[in-house]
Amino acid sequence: MKQYLPLLFLFCATLLNAQTRQEDKQLEILYRMLHESEVFSEIFTGFSLYDPEQERFLMEKDAGKYFTPASNTKILTLYTALKVLGDSIPAFRYATTGDSMIIWGTADPMFLHPDLPADATGFSLLQDTSCQLFFSAHNYKDERFGPGWAWDDYSYGFQPEKSSFPLYGNQVYFYRTETGEGIQAYPGYFERQLAYNPNIGGNWPSILRAESGNTFEFNDPALSGFPFEQFRPFNVTPQLITQLLTDTLNKPVGELDLTHLPPMPVKTHHRVLPDTLYRKLMQDSDNFIAEQLLLACSEKLFGSQSTADAIRYAQDSLYRALPDRLLWRDGSGLSRYNLFTPRTMVGVLDLIRQEKPAEWRHSVFATGGVSGTIEDLYAGAKGKPYLFAKTGTLSNKHCLSGYLITNTGRELIFSFMNNNYVQGTAPVKKEMQQVLEYIRDQF
Repeated sequence: MKQYLPLLFLFCATLLNAQTRQEDKQLEILYRMLHESEVFSEIFTGFSLYDPEQERFLMEKDAGKYFTPASNTKILTLYTALKVLGDSIPAFRYATTGDSMIIWGTADPMFLHPDLPADATGFSLLQDTSCQLFFSAHNYKDERFGPGWAWDDYSYGFQPEKSSFPLYGNQVYFYRTETGEGIQAYPGYFERQLAYNPNIGGNWPSILRAESGNTFEFNDPALSGFPFEQFRPFNVTPQLITQLLTDTLNKPVGELDLTHLPPMPVKTHHRVLPDTLYRKLMQDSDNFIAEQLLLACSEKLFGSQSTADAIRYAQDSLYRALPDRLLWRDGSGLSRYNLFTPRTMVGVLDLIRQEKPAEWRHSVFATGGVSGTIEDLYAGAKGKPYLFAKTGTLSNKHCLSGYLITNTGRELIFSFMNNNYVQGTAPVKKEMQQVLEYIRDQF
């Protein structure tokens, strides 16, 4: 047997050298695809490809430079929530004194949200109590919008306001199902806040709200045209929260400041954090959920709600080992002040990989050709998905970061970050798809 060992070693060395040469050739082609692309050469593009099993970067292009990540920011929010909140979230806190119950929010985004599991236990606790209810907003230390948000997007469904005790997703759902029927609202409270304005033009149904206040106005097509549905954020104030709770619980709810009362025993109502919430965060790219999750992390850590405090904690503890400093300002990526590098995005994705199994990650992230914001892109051959990722899009900016399964079964982590294009996203997405399909087929 010993006489054959040198031959065996020679065969293995030859095979290894052949594999190395093959990968070198593949990487050379990938390098040219990234660096000689007419599309990428006219814009700012960063790319990073990482093999977590080998713990090495396979390819990088400007991976250490900073880009506006847009909704790729939600990847950081996801990992922060997983580490801080765990399997449950404080839904609200309450204290009882005499015949009064004071409640205050913990930023839980799910309470009465039409698309998320109901909290029957929490609702019954508030509705069935014989105590007089009061709401306190004393623990909210943030603004309604994040830094760097576009103020004139206040009326669009993708930018609800942040708040301490979110209700109904902090939005109104207006709809009319039949021609000739009146406009309905969910929650029904806002039907009383709806008025006709003949000065609102347009050929399509439109419902508008002033920047401050909660009077909504509609145009002619909204009442007499085709059936429609629209989501409109409401302006959150402590007074509105008490009014909505009063209307929803069918019992009076007052307002007070808990800090004006003597200390008293505090109880917390918790609820399970369902994967439904994380799927809506990552697949639908829900900005409201992202912001509230960071506020909920702050509440759990510090007893008050501040996005900046939650980010500071995550930077100092969870992300301390990342290769590049984070310029991080909000949970959703609506802020144009956020700046991350592609290799930082890969680093966070690898942290999630270490925390959660592939089955969970592939069910929560959007799936190419199947679900979420990449339902119509990156479809796998013969219906077999290969891409599980998070998009991020603002004007002139498009990013994609996630997990890629090659035809040989390798799971690679990648981050594509594109900024400052002027021809729209279509050429960028097409070029990205060619690169990602090459990696799938050749690696």
